[in-house]
Amino acid sequence: MTDVAPAQTPPAPTTLGELRASGAAFRPVKAEIRANLLARLGAGEPTLPGIVGFEDTVVPEVERALIAGHDLVLLGERGQGKTRLIRTLVGLLDEWTPVLAGSELNEHPLAPISAWAHRRIAEEGDDTPVTWLHRSERFGEKLATPDTSVGDLIGDVDPIKVAEGRTLGDPETVHYGLVPRTNRGIFSVNELPDLAERIQVALLNVLEERDIQIRGYRVRLPLDLLLVASANPEDYTNRGRIITPLKDRFGAEVRTHYPLELADEVRLLRQEAQTSGLGAPSGHDAFDAPVVPEHLVEIVARFTRLVRESSHVDQRSGVSARFAIAGLETVAASAVRRAAVAGETRPVARVVDLPSIVPASRGKVEFADSGSDPDDDRETEVLEHLLRQATAQTFRARCGGLDLTGLQEHFTGGETVESGELVPGAALLGQLGTIPRLAELLGRLGVPEGEESAEQAAAAVEFALEGLYLTRRLAKDTDGTRTVYGA
Repeated sequence: MTDVAPAQTPPAPTTLGELRASGAAFRPVKAEIRANLLARLGAGEPTLPGIVGFEDTVVPEVERALIAGHDLVLLGERGQGKTRLIRTLVGLLDEWTPVLAGSELNEHPLAPISAWAHRRIAEEGDDTPVTWLHRSERFGEKLATPDTSVGDLIGDVDPIKVAEGRTLGDPETVHYGLVPRTNRGIFSVNELPDLAERIQVALLNVLEERDIQIRGYRVRLPLDLLLVASANPEDYTNRGRIITPLKDRFGAEVRTHYPLELADEVRLLRQEAQTSGLGAPSGHDAFDAPVVPEHLVEIVARFTRLVRESSHVDQRSGVSARFAIAGLETVAASAVRRAAVAGETRPVARVVDLPSIVPASRGKVEFADSGSDPDDDRETEVLEHLLRQATAQTFRARCGGLDLTGLQEHFTGGETVESGELVPGAALLGQLGTIPRLAELLGRLGVPEGEESAEQAAAAVEFALEGLYLTRRLAKDTDGTRTVYGA
């Protein structure tokens, strides 16, 4: 879920008496988060590590909300990292916190809130057993769906406990829902507008009075938690809404966004795309994990930004970061497939792998003019055009001013170079012979000196050939699997 796995064994006290003797004190969750946040700020450490592109916009707003002790709602289009950000908040909790052993509500031994806890402490005194809860276990979340009930979130009367002889008015007849069970932690409601309005009402007391009501019985439970919700602006106004009293109880509303800078988009792709595990396992026909050159990562990032800006795309729906991540993983997978078929030992992604993004990612884009009868061919053409545009932009940015006349002169006598998704890098290079200024091209594309390989050189040369084609200095003929460059 989050990068907050236990780093050490829990502290020693195992009874209430030992806990008191150790000098431990109760600190509310919001005070705990505030103290740890301020400590990170003072030390110059990242407060929300792994969150890319929000450093100067969203993160300061979240920090201010947490310092103020506010519950908050994150508002933004799909795939902007709202859920990731919420889960990262867990890292601001203390690594370990003491709880009464057996408590359904994670009650702090020095601040019990249930009738069960008060009775147990009265009976056992300083011998009351204490256990320790890691912060990774102090997070709860619920995806809001129309069928979510009050019982799911808050709780309901447990008929089994009633059958055992307890009365309906007894607080111990309650089976607690997700929110009370996340007491002493952080609870997240994802896509809050999808929650039925009558269910949203059940959260009013949680946010303000910090108690809950079940089946008409007022169960006084001063819950100690941080409540964070997420919402999509389209759903916020169209498919559902957050009722006004609930909006009023959230202390802060924070707007998220897609990465503002290309560099952030590239950094996000490098961080999130799972490509290192795509290599063949050790043993027969093993090969290394795929290499995705920097210029291809940049093309995928530019492509994603162009799709977001396209007038053909429904801007209200947005284009998720998962669109770019899945695209880059598909490019890497295409390189691995070629290595498996052609016998390459080092898969390196090339320009010829880029077209695989379009069919794989087509379902992640909502087109503005698709209506009830979408034109799949037209939409595919739009994505292919934007991919070529992203490739051309990257070529100009990376190879602008580079002398490629030596490479271009190879074609003056009518020669051609054939490439394709299953053509090995060595076979591509073999058609060209000696390539003038290859070292300079590799340097421009970020290949470290001394680490060049035939596959990396082929990736660089093919990118240069595609750039020459896009700038109308070479011709290209392709049928989807076979590509031929010529004069």
